[in-house]
Amino acid sequence: MSEWIIVAIVGVVLLFSAKKLPDMARGLGQSMRIFKAETRGMKEDDERAKGSSAAEAPAPKPVEASRVDAPAVEKPRETVPDEARKAD
Repeated sequence: MSEWIIVAIVGVVLLFSAKKLPDMARGLGQSMRIFKAETRGMKEDDERAKGSSAAEAPAPKPVEASRVDAPAVEKPRETVPDEARKAD
């Protein structure tokens, strides 16, 4: 099994070249840090939401009904037949 790991590592080095591997590893590390920070933030948000009770939250304000006027509609333009245009 360890032989296949060595073959895989050599294959990756040959495929991506030794110059690009450090950049790829750096990018992967940054992505992992960002992912970890976001998941931690989501857990904290969930804990805060569970910690606050519904009684502490203010009641939603009722929405007053209002009259909405229909938008003004333009009259369609009268079309001139093609024959009348050619006559002019």
